[in-house]
Order: sequence, then C-alpha cells, then structure tokens
Amino acid sequence: MSEYQHTCLIRGDDGQAVRAILDRICNKWTLLIVATLDRGTVRFTDLHRQIPGISQRMLTLTLRNLERDGLVSRTVHAEVPPRVEYALTPVGKSLIPPALALAGWAVEHVPHIEASRRAHESGGR
Repeated sequence: MSEYQHTCLIRGDDGQAVRAILDRICNKWTLLIVATLDRGTVRFTDLHRQIPGISQRMLTLTLRNLERDGLVSRTVHAEVPPRVEYALTPVGKSLIPPALALAGWAVEHVPHIEASRRAHESGGR
C-alpha cells in the first residue's frame, strides 16, 4: 500500500483533501504568486506588476484562496487610499523548497518531454 493510499484510508475521504490542496497549489498562478512573495512583503499593485499576464481579478481570487488556506497573510494599512500588503506565512514559506524541486525537475526534463510530444504528434510514438 502506498503512503498516499494509507493517508486516504486514515482520513477516510478517498484522497479528496489531498487533491483539493494540490489543485490549489498547482494551478496556473499560485506558484508564481508564492515565488514572488518569497522575496518579501509585496503590495497588491506591485504583485500585479511582477506577475505578467495575471488579471487583477485572478490575482485577487488567488490571493483570497491562499489567505483562506493559511499560505498568505493580508495586511490592510489604514491610509487613504488603503495600502494592502501580502506576505507568505510560515506554511506558505514551507512550500518554497518543494516548489523549487518541482521547477528544477521540469527544467531538467523539458527536452525529453518536448521530444516525446513531437514524436507523439508526428505519430512516431
């Protein structure tokens, strides 16, 4: 029995919790936001500028979900206009090493994966 299967049996949820967390962490924007916040506390507008292609709406939704999950903290400063800053929590910071490991794996295997895709698309599996 794999560790994943064992965890699912203990939790009794058939892996739903693990899948939900992985869905959150592995979406298109989460790792980019987490990597950007790894540099320190960032204002919303600066975060938006530093992540090319993300809409304000998607940034807002992703940050809300990360805050809800305890990976990101949100601080509102009582100024006019209000200044909102985001930072990684300790749990959010703990995501950096596995995220870097996954990114490293991707970089290392890009040539093989691209070659495999080309072969598959040309019918030469």
